Amino acid sequence: MLRHLLGAFGLFLLLTTAAPPVELEDAAGSYRIAPAGSRIAFRIPKAGGGAMTGSFGSFSGSIVIDGRDLSRSQVEISIDPRSVATGEQRADRFLLSDAVFNAPPERRITFRSMGVKRTGDGTATVAGALTARGETHNETFHVALASMKGGRIGFHVTGRVLRSRYGMDVGTPIYSNVVDFDMTLIGARN
Repeated sequence: MLRHLLGAFGLFLLLTTAAPPVELEDAAGSYRIAPAGSRIAFRIPKAGGGAMTGSFGSFSGSIVIDGRDLSRSQVEISIDPRSVATGEQRADRFLLSDAVFNAPPERRITFRSMGVKRTGDGTATVAGALTARGETHNETFHVALASMKGGRIGFHVTGRVLRSRYGMDVGTPIYSNVVDFDMTLIGARN
């Protein structure tokens, strides 16, 4: 349900037109995902309008950007589903139940990339294995390099994941089977 962490995770898309474009190759190196400034948010549309929205407050991960061969770059993310927050306690309790996350302390949502493909100046798709509730499926996220300054790098990540693939499709068709992720991931250079 993550999509490289993905839909996250949106504060990075705008680069000023006066500044030269930031290239992914310029960002070569290893980074740890910094919780400060990072955000993994999701949205599940509801029939008739509206949506359930929320985010995860506890996650970690790493990003390795190969400056010579971007396709060999790697991303790993681990999310604690118990950190879900929708702003509604009843919805949070339901998401943590066995009907959705079934979230004992040792069970995490993970994403491990298997390939990166450049799609433009500062953009790429990241394909990899997403694991949630003991189910693993291949997912693809869209990534835009948004900032790079002082040993920190920022990405805007979006993606769509089908809940049914992970046994979390309770509530369909009232709630969409599709989860939209919108993520902001800030990496601090190791």
